[in-house]
Amino acid sequence: MTDHVVIDSTCLIALERIDQLALIPQIFPAVIVPPGVQSEFGASLNWLTIQPVKNSAVVETLKTQIDDGEAQAIALALELENVLLVLDDKKARRVAQQLGLKVIGTIGVLVDAKRKGVIPAIAPLLTALEKVNFRLTPALHYEALRLCDEEPP
Repeated sequence: MTDHVVIDSTCLIALERIDQLALIPQIFPAVIVPPGVQSEFGASLNWLTIQPVKNSAVVETLKTQIDDGEAQAIALALELENVLLVLDDKKARRVAQQLGLKVIGTIGVLVDAKRKGVIPAIAPLLTALEKVNFRLTPALHYEALRLCDEEPP
């Protein structure tokens, strides 16, 4: 897995809501967002690099299918080499994968954090996300626990 990520606002907002935003720079040394994501997230962080998308035509084309922040994130990931894209929206993930991008979601970030020893357990964070209304299917919850060698509740 690459150390550089382009990240959408959903992951940033979700992890901020459960006081786990600091996990991101511990896992990924370079975290890049387009201006649209920065605007949606609303906070400035010293570890977050804001990088404009060069090809606005790609963004406009993607915006016919997905929202602006996701469109900018996908377009930026296409412009950069060897980056991982963090997206949670199902339709945006499908579009990104069709374009050949490597994609994970917020739960994938947590799985990576557990595997790298940044967090001791994923189960409490999954529960915390559910409490702040993060959409998490039972199947994804179970799969995350399985990938981290944790027992389901």
